[in-house]
Parts: sequence; structure tokens; C-alpha cells
Amino acid sequence: MPVHRIEDDQPAGRWQDAFLSGNGEYGIMVYGEPHAQRVVFNHHRYVLPNGTRDLRPPAIADRQDRIRELILSGDPVEAQRLAAGGRSLEWTQSFHPGHELVVTGSSGGPYRRVTDFTSGEITVTSGADVHRAFVSRADRVVVQHLTGDLRLSLTGDLPGKPGDVVCETSAHQGEHVLLGVRGAYPAGLGAAGFEGLTLVLGDDVAVAGNDVVMRGEALLLTRLDRYEEPGWGTGRLADGLADLAGRSYEELLERHVAVHRPVYERVTLDLGVPGDSPVGELITEPTPALVERLFHSGRYLLLSSSGVLPPRLTGLWLGAWGAAWSGDFTTDANLNLQMAGVNIGAMPEVMTGYAALIRDQIDHWRTNAREIYGIDGILAPSRTDGESGYLFHLDEQWPWTMWLAGADWLLYPLHEHHQVTGELPAELPGWLGEAARFWESFLTRTGFVVVPSFSPEVGPGGAAYASVNATMDLAAARHALTVAGSPLAERVPAYRVDERGALAEWAWDGAPAHEDHRHVSHLYPVWPLHEINPDDTPELAAAAHRALELRGDENLSAHGSLHRALVAARLKDGALAQENLLKILGANMLFRSLMTAHNPDLEIYNADAAHTLPGLVIELLVDSRPGTVELLPALPDLLPAGTVRGVACRGRVTVEELTWSPQGVRAVLRSPVDQRIVLVHRASGCRREVELTAATPCYVELV
Repeated sequence: MPVHRIEDDQPAGRWQDAFLSGNGEYGIMVYGEPHAQRVVFNHHRYVLPNGTRDLRPPAIADRQDRIRELILSGDPVEAQRLAAGGRSLEWTQSFHPGHELVVTGSSGGPYRRVTDFTSGEITVTSGADVHRAFVSRADRVVVQHLTGDLRLSLTGDLPGKPGDVVCETSAHQGEHVLLGVRGAYPAGLGAAGFEGLTLVLGDDVAVAGNDVVMRGEALLLTRLDRYEEPGWGTGRLADGLADLAGRSYEELLERHVAVHRPVYERVTLDLGVPGDSPVGELITEPTPALVERLFHSGRYLLLSSSGVLPPRLTGLWLGAWGAAWSGDFTTDANLNLQMAGVNIGAMPEVMTGYAALIRDQIDHWRTNAREIYGIDGILAPSRTDGESGYLFHLDEQWPWTMWLAGADWLLYPLHEHHQVTGELPAELPGWLGEAARFWESFLTRTGFVVVPSFSPEVGPGGAAYASVNATMDLAAARHALTVAGSPLAERVPAYRVDERGALAEWAWDGAPAHEDHRHVSHLYPVWPLHEINPDDTPELAAAAHRALELRGDENLSAHGSLHRALVAARLKDGALAQENLLKILGANMLFRSLMTAHNPDLEIYNADAAHTLPGLVIELLVDSRPGTVELLPALPDLLPAGTVRGVACRGRVTVEELTWSPQGVRAVLRSPVDQRIVLVHRASGCRREVELTAATPCYVELV
């Protein structure tokens, strides 16, 4: 049976190995030594104001003709200078941790810590003392239950905190015992501060200075907030916590599990692996047991970090200030990769926060299109902190105003949601129409040459980035116009196959390849679009495969390796997909929490691999397009046998069960509507039409 937890017999001496829980708004990180347990509190909207919130895109629409002339005449450097408009590179507001609870005092004895994926509960046992914690989706609160003779203290002084962010802690004993922390941002930069308040309930709890001491057992309830304007919401937080004071830990847990567990358990993977190894042993070598656990851990972490917003570069967790790349939503690759397993992994609830991110910023995308190109439609930025969607992260070196594919790329997961569920988000048709209108206006003005153009994050020959007909832009234009039913889709330039037989990154003569790079943006028509695939476009699929083979690894970044693996799966190459997966599993990129690193040797805490891996595993086992379901399209040697349950297919088919082994393949399919599909199993040569009757299981057996 699959194991839906991780456990460790060693304490976590650093926050990166902390066990994690979250409800999509609040997150906690539990770590520390037995005598000093620590809990870091995070909030999805904790970003450090830096004055960029109201920074608008550059008003360069009147320069676009000259910018095009410069690029077409072979002077991309001057084109980038003109497009920058004198701007320097501004970063998004940096995601930051909140505060930390320190629990000191312990009876000592055997030590064990566990995270249960099915409930989101973390349990730390040290001798007779037990610390249980989870973050409730039902009640929007962090819930902890402690036993022992303990001292509780708060601190806002986490590593890297800027000196001009001032944190104060307090303890108060009135009708209830409260522990509080307030963090004040520097004035005048966009927000006032953040606050955490903990209600401590127990028969023997008392304030001692700014701390609380307890004996026996206590229930801790915590809420967090961030404030736009000066002033604190302590009273409101306290009232909300008092409303929950009559509920027990078990009652609060039951309410949370009723929301969390059904989503988490919809898709499961069973690779038939024995035992329940501690995480320290599990991560030492790439095995089916590790893949199975990472699959379930990735689903758990993805769900736990998705709610009011989708996951950030670090999910929802951070234990120190100064996150790499501001800990934001990097939209040219990372965010969509993390969402790869959401729709096909039957987690439509996760799409709520993703849609909210776009909804809250769509007006900014419209402003970007008007100010930069002087046309209607939408133009998305390459990164956002969750507050601003304005395109201001640019300079003479990084011409992000020239990345035109962003709106289609970011809308695709919502389009896929519609393909999988049949549900159409109310705003999506309008947004897709605006994406198409941008391309209609842009291409009409440029004579159907995409210039300026930018393939994230690489330029022809590794030089300047400003270019012509980047393949990612062509794919986005064609997809946006096709979905909108525009006849102009047929006039988008064709892809180019270079002299090596590889799909070129730029469909423009004289644009040399640059292969040693982490990004594979030019393979957008393969993944996620399915536009290029071995069945419908075999010549282009072969060219895409050649491009994938030629691509170097640069710095072995997690998102680069798993992006390659996803493309390999679409091209039915299980061996190449496994080769890229093993770059993650065999390069010391797993923390003891099963959160992942951005680079080998645990360099940079980052959720890309953790959240993307479940989507990759599903793509290796089931590929789908409306009207087509393919079983085991790219089965790697690492997964010789197993069962996956609950996969959601594009086209409203559910693979309720798929079992495979060297002896054969069995599957159960179900559709909510009557439909005819093509069922494919490439290894056996099976390709046949199957009639699905609404709500009736269809049993398939192949040798």
C-alpha cells in the first residue's frame, strides 16, 4: 500500500528541513532540536514593500517602429536600449517569512517527527512530550496542541531581516492568554506591516514577561494578517480566535480534514514498494519508493500552498528573509511547471487561486499592452509578487517588454481546466479573446513577422535577446488566435527546422542556436500545447525531439530538467524523460521535508521540482487530448510496475485505475457523458475506438 506520510528520527537543525503544513494562505514550518522546537509562520501575502507597487510599464509605444527597424537591421543591442527607456532593473516585492514560535523545555527521550499528507498534520514526539500542528482550511487558523512543561516565546528576528523592519513581541493575560508579534515596514513604500496573534488555551498557562509558560497541555490558535495602512488589527484577530476557543483540537482537525483529504486522495500512485523508510534513508538513492513518496508529497505540498494564490517559487514557505528571485511568481516557466499536475491530477480547487492571481491583475495586463505597444489586448509580465501585474522588470539587458507569449502561456492552465472538467471559468472566454486581439493588432502592424520577439531567457547565439519570430511567441500567437476562431491563425509564420534537423528556437534565417541553457521555451508547442505531437505532426515531433537532445543543461536547474522531462514524455521517450528526472533524484536536491532545491547540492530552497514531479509522473503514465487517451505513453525503466488511480484526462475522461506490469496492462475508464474516444497503447500497437457510456465504467485489458 502507498505510504502517505514522511517521518524522520532526526530533528531538523535548519529551517530548510522543516516539516510543512499550509492551507493556501497560512503556512508553518516545524523544525528545531528536541529541547527547542521552532515554528515559522508564513502568509502568502507577506511581501516586503520596495516602492514598485505602483510602478507602471514604460510608455514606449511610439518607439516600436524604430525598435523593429533596429532588430531587423541587425542591431538588437540598440533596440533593447531604446525599449528600456532608461529604466534600471526593478524587482518585485520580496516574499518574506513572518515570525517564529520557540517552544523550549522537553522531557527528553526517543524522538520522531511525522507529516501526514492525508490530514496535513505534523506530529513531533520527544519522550513524553508531543507537539501536534496543522493549518486549517476550514477555519483559517494555525492549530497546535502541546504537552509538557514548556516555555513559549515569539520572535520576529529571523535570519536576514532588514534592519528597517522593526518587530516587537508581547504577551497579555486577560480573559485569555495571548502572544503577539508586530512587524512594521519602512514607511512610504507601499504597505504598513504584518501581525501574528496566538491564543493559548490551557488549565495551567500564564504570562511571564513577553513569554508564556505552560504545564500539562495547551491548545494554540494563531491568525496572521498584513496591513496596507498604519494601524493594527489586533482586536479583530483576537475576536476571531476567541470564536474558535470552544472547539477542541480534534474537532478542528476533523473539520479541516473534511476539506483537505478528498482533494489530496483523488489521485494515488502505488508502485508496489515495501516498507516505510525514514526520509533520511529514502532520499539517498533514486528508487520507485522515492518516486512514489515524492508523487504524494508533491501533491500534498502543492495543495497546501495553493488557495488565495497559487504557489510561489518557494511554495508558501520561507524561513529567512532575502528569498532568491524575490520568492515571487516567475511566470515565464516556473509557475506553469508547478501547475503541470493540477488539472490532470484532479485538483480543480487549486485553480481557484491561480485564476484569482490573473483576475486581480488583468487590468494591469491591459495597461501593459497599451503603454508598450499602443494596442488593445493583454500583455503579461515575466514575474509578479501577487500584487502588481505591471511589466516593469526590465532594463537594457533584459527586454521583457518583448516577451509576447505570456498571456497565452498563463491562460493555458485555465483552458486546460475547461478541457478536463468541462467547466468554463466565467472570465476565460473574454481573457482568451483579449489575448487574440493583441495578436491580431500586433501581427497586422508588423506584416505578420513577430518583431520584437524574445525567447525566455536566451538570445540567438547567446548574445542579445531582442529577436525575430521566437518559436514560443509563434506558438502563443497561433494558439491564441486558433482558440478565438480567428482566421489570422493561418497567417502566423511556420516553425523552422534547422540544418541539424532540430526545431529552431527562432523561425528566422541567421538566428544561431544557443544550446547550453536551462530554458526550453521553444518547445511550448509540444508541452503543454500538444500542437506538435508524434501522431499529427510526426516531422515536427522528430525535429522537436532533436532539439531536446541537443539542449545542454547549463546549471542543472530543477525547472529546466523537469521541463525537458515533460517534453520528452509528450514525445513518447520514457528513457529521455527518466534521464532528466534522475538529474533531480540523483543530484542532492531533496531536503528532508521533501521540498526541493533549485540547483544541485541543496542550493536555493525552491518548490519547482517538488510541485512539478506529480504532473510529470502522470504524463509518463497517461497522455490525453480531447477525444484521445493514451496509456503508458513514455513508461520509464524506473517504473516497471504499478497502479495509478484517478487521473483526469483532457476530454472529460477519468482513468479510474491503470495497472501495469511486464505481464500486461489493465485500465478502467469513465466519462460523465456519452462519447467516443481513441484509446492508444503504443507499446502493443493498440489504437482503437472505444464507446464510453455516461457514468459507466469501461474495462480495458491489454497484453
